[in-house]
Amino acid sequence: MIDVFENYLYSTKELSAEEISFSLKFFKPMRLKKGEFFISQGETCRYIGFIVNGAVKAYATDAEGKENVTCLKFENEFVTSFSEFMLQEKSGRSIRTIEDSVMYKISYPDYQYLLSEVTAWNRVIKLVMQQEFSQKERYMLNYNNRSSVDKYLHVLSNEPMLIQRVTTQDLASYLGITQRSLTRAKGQIHRPSVL
Repeated sequence: MIDVFENYLYSTKELSAEEISFSLKFFKPMRLKKGEFFISQGETCRYIGFIVNGAVKAYATDAEGKENVTCLKFENEFVTSFSEFMLQEKSGRSIRTIEDSVMYKISYPDYQYLLSEVTAWNRVIKLVMQQEFSQKERYMLNYNNRSSVDKYLHVLSNEPMLIQRVTTQDLASYLGITQRSLTRAKGQIHRPSVL
């Protein structure tokens, strides 16, 4: 499993072999069962995780207890509430597994030490933050101000993994529509043609 993370670090082309070997010492493996929390809303955000296997959802819970899914992450992605992690503040959302998952996590003190010892990590984090920004921008462009059918068609065409790996309830929340609207959109798209 460490090979997946190591390969990812090599793929950034920002770290030398020695820097990667040194860095790996600070990332601790963790296994989470489906439904377990990586970060809980209202608790200090202490870790950054790298998903080796599995998937997570990030969501905020409103006053009525409804989950509003804001992000879905899969293999080869870093996950945390970045701004709260950097400021060591309480997280405004939870990050919870939607599948059994394996991650490598680094604590805030170890992260700070790693940045001071391996300055190239600043470039790796910059790449991660650019990816985060691009994902958020694509999300806004593709899912805001569109009909339920258009949103579902976009997922079918561009992100079919979401349909395969995310529950209907979580997918509907992520798309900003009701479960009923998503089910109706699926029915419209997959309805057999009548001659």
